[in-house]
Amino acid sequence: MYLLGYDIGSSSVKASLVNAETGKCIASAFFPKTEAAIIAVHSGWAEQDPENWWENLKLSTQAILAESGIDAADIKAIGISYQMHGLVCVDKNQKVLRPAIIWCDSRAVPYGQKAFETLGEELCLSHLLNSPGNFTASKLAWIKENEPAVYEQIYKIMLPGDYIAMKLSGDICTTVEGLSEGIFWDFKNNRLADFLMKYYGFDESLIADVKPTFAEQGRVSAAAANELGLKEGTPITYRAGDQPNNALSLNVFNPGEIASTAGTSGVVYGVNGEVNYDPQSRVNTFAHVNHSVSQIRLGVLLCINGTGILNSWVKRNVAPEGISYNDMNVLAATAPIGSAGLSILPFGNGAERMLCNKEIGCSIRGLDFNAHGKQHIIRAAQEGIVFSFKYGIDIMGQMGIPVQKIHAGQANMFLSPVFRTTLAGVTGATIELYDTDGSVGAAKGAGIGAGIYKDNNEAFATLDKLEVIEPDTAKQQEYAEAYERWKFCLEQSMNK
Repeated sequence: MYLLGYDIGSSSVKASLVNAETGKCIASAFFPKTEAAIIAVHSGWAEQDPENWWENLKLSTQAILAESGIDAADIKAIGISYQMHGLVCVDKNQKVLRPAIIWCDSRAVPYGQKAFETLGEELCLSHLLNSPGNFTASKLAWIKENEPAVYEQIYKIMLPGDYIAMKLSGDICTTVEGLSEGIFWDFKNNRLADFLMKYYGFDESLIADVKPTFAEQGRVSAAAANELGLKEGTPITYRAGDQPNNALSLNVFNPGEIASTAGTSGVVYGVNGEVNYDPQSRVNTFAHVNHSVSQIRLGVLLCINGTGILNSWVKRNVAPEGISYNDMNVLAATAPIGSAGLSILPFGNGAERMLCNKEIGCSIRGLDFNAHGKQHIIRAAQEGIVFSFKYGIDIMGQMGIPVQKIHAGQANMFLSPVFRTTLAGVTGATIELYDTDGSVGAAKGAGIGAGIYKDNNEAFATLDKLEVIEPDTAKQQEYAEAYERWKFCLEQSMNK
């Protein structure tokens, strides 16, 4: 008995086949092998052709079926993870009307800001938990104003995962989690945000039927089965945006638990057990995969642009020529906690929402030509990234999220002992590192939705825990002093 998971990213589409009994991934594949193209007709625009997602999904599916040699009839459920905040528009014949406007497209920013100001910050934050910002609803407003001929033909709007589910089944539906990430959901009244729909002039018929995150959301059609090599009638039983799904993949379901990634940019995703929001809108709040009216589970998402990209910049421009990331980590460990008074603000990759959309840049503070060497700069860069995480985690704490444990994949910055021990030391949280990814998590989510697993604990009982990092209480004061010095530098930059 097997479970199939898809992860629809902006770079590639990955498929994984999981043995439901052992919980182990037996085959995986991704396409394209080079990064998928993003269409940028104008500065700040980012679009993709949804049909390319489908073509890459076909290639990935065919590859894992060939690699595993299993009978497609033994696949009992399908789960979908997808890039968040995108907009796909289809007509009555389920034909895509224009390229999808994806998550990193910024054209809708003025539309969301105007809505925020006109409707009122208090109304938006107390009901939507976010500013309408640059999310899916605001992207649709852009189409309505700038492409009226397209808008008039729209039968349903979808997120990228909804589109893939439609292609698999022929049915169009969505989830509360999906509507919340598009900023269409009213958390105060537990329904579609009619006041925002009215403001933008959207007809509610544009919104697809709402299905639970863990439930049957359609079955593979005869046409899709023929294209993919799957069995007709295989149920689709789970879908979620990539960040909630990443948390699910790490078995993060309960208040106080946090999932984190630290690649080019960094994400801290914490689960809140009460409806709350940041008054300054420095973080985003969406329905988590297990949110319901009777059990509030909200995912609070902090995104930091300048994380691994700083580390890679240091590797190219500061570290000894030809050094590996592992050797950089070894070199960083030779410098003391706090990098002998050196602080680096890692915000050189654009405006940071966490800093109220200010673009303060990256800066080095306290550099002493007679005391500091490459090892101090490398360590200070990694500490600066960690301290930016701590700054955001403190915002989450003000929202009622007690940080107890951080779950992460053993990848990217989490491969650095300095990075992870500093994160544990400055936050006081235990860090658990796991071997998993989004497509495997989607497969296990499908197992929950299909009733193959009774709950998340059973689904993730076989999740490989690779390492546990406990906070070093003996060095807690050193970490705290380094963080306070870094925070003072940040506040100076913010107040300029």
